[in-house]
Parts: sequence; structure tokens; C-alpha cells
Amino acid sequence: MLCNSCPRKCNIDREKNTGVCGVPFLPKVAKAYLHKWEEPCISGENGSGTIFFSGCNLKCVYCQNYEISHECKGKVISVERLSEIFKELETKGATNINLVSPSHYVDAIISALDLYRPNIPIVYNSNGYDSIQSLEKLSGYVDIFLIDFKYIDEDIAFKYSKAKDYPEIAKANICKVRELQPKEVWEGDIMKQGVIIRHLILPNHIDNSIKVLEWIKDNVKNPFVSLMGQYVPMYKANEYEKISRKLKAIEYKIVEKKLGELGLVDGYTQELSSAEEKYTPSFDLDGV
Repeated sequence: MLCNSCPRKCNIDREKNTGVCGVPFLPKVAKAYLHKWEEPCISGENGSGTIFFSGCNLKCVYCQNYEISHECKGKVISVERLSEIFKELETKGATNINLVSPSHYVDAIISALDLYRPNIPIVYNSNGYDSIQSLEKLSGYVDIFLIDFKYIDEDIAFKYSKAKDYPEIAKANICKVRELQPKEVWEGDIMKQGVIIRHLILPNHIDNSIKVLEWIKDNVKNPFVSLMGQYVPMYKANEYEKISRKLKAIEYKIVEKKLGELGLVDGYTQELSSAEEKYTPSFDLDGV
């Protein structure tokens, strides 16, 4: 089967070769464990049952998970094994099943969920570079869309992620997931259904961040935004002068102030103390 499941449209047989994502059709997983460093409504007390998939259809030069996104570290497993991992994480008390970087495994994920559907929410934790067709397939399978909106400027998107069309793709996808999950459903402080839009502020690019927030305000009904300041220059970031340092407190405060001015008060803002490499998991095949 030729793969055109994401905007790259590589049109190759991933059972014989690999495209931009760098991985085969069957799921390749680097870690599956109870992760406590997501948004509070996702992590809960026990942690989010997080599955880190290998490979990625973006090529972010600053990726903190570069070992699995660029270098594709991980283990290839069967669809049946993936469904077993769902069950094992649920048994451990996971707040939800959190699928990280799932865009290139949508068909395998759906097959695994057909084998075993946990009685806890399914979180689709995406970089925002999905195809509308893939998102539509997930209707009825995914409870929470945790989706990035990285860039609104196509030149920045190409420079740092080799995806000039990222802004328009992400805009369309955010509108689509809001359509698929039109409102947030809560059980106490835990989200059971809904959409969370994440935005990571990059150093020297606060104009990009402000424009992203303005677009969200103008185009998304009742948006729930997670504003992130955890940027750490990792992977090849030091080769790019503007993003070769951490975010300054003043940069974060300017964007945070804009968030409030726009009335985007439902959501989260992140402490700058989270900008440390120690918060990046060790991709040691735990739980795989």
C-alpha cells in the first residue's frame, strides 16, 4: 500500500522503503510509560499513558526528541502488540492513552484500537502536520486532540521544519479537530474530550507567537491554549543563531500578556523552569 497519509504525500510502499518520516508501516515505538509532565488535565495524578512513536514527518532542527524523530530510535512492533500496550498502560492506572507523534501511523493505530479500545480517553498528540483525511478517519476513535500550532509564517516553517506549507496545513487541521470535538468535556480537573492547542514560543520569534494567538482567537470557537516556554536549543539548534539560546523571561512575558489581552484565559501557561533537558524522557524501550 502506497503511503500518502500525511501532507508529504511520499507515495511509497513503507513495507519496502521509507519516506520523509523514516519509518516502516508497522508501528515503531521508543517508550510506553506513565508520563507526568504533560498538561495537568492530561497527566492527572497517575500520569498519562504515553506511547512515543519513532519517526516524524516534520524535520524540526530544534527537536528535543531528535533521537526518535530524526534518528528513528525504537522497536518495530505488531498492531497486536500495540493493542496490548494500550491495555497494559490502562491496567497501570493511566489517565489516558497518549499517542505522541502518531501522524504516520494512523492506520495501524486504528487497527490496534479495533482490537482493544481502552475505557480511558485516547489522546492524539500531534505536531499539527496531518492530513484532513487522516483526521477524519480518527472520528470516533480519538477523544482529545492535543495539537501543535508552531508557525504562522511559512518562511520560518521552512527554515526550521522543512515544511513551507505548515501554516495553512495546521490552520485547516485545527479547524477540523474542533469540528470533530466541538467542546471540552471534564471529569473534575481531568479532560475527557476536547481540543488543546499547544504553541511553543521560539527565542527571537515572538511576532510569530503573537500572530498565532491572534489567529486562534479569530478562528477557533472556545479555544483551549497551552502556551509553552520550555524551549531548549537541542539537536541542530545551535547552527541557527536566532534559536541557539533559551527563551528570555521578557519574551515569554510579552506573549503571555498578549494571551491575556486576547481573552485566551482557558488553558495553561508554562513555567520557564521547565526549559531543561532533564524533562526529555530517556527513550529506552521501556514498556515496548
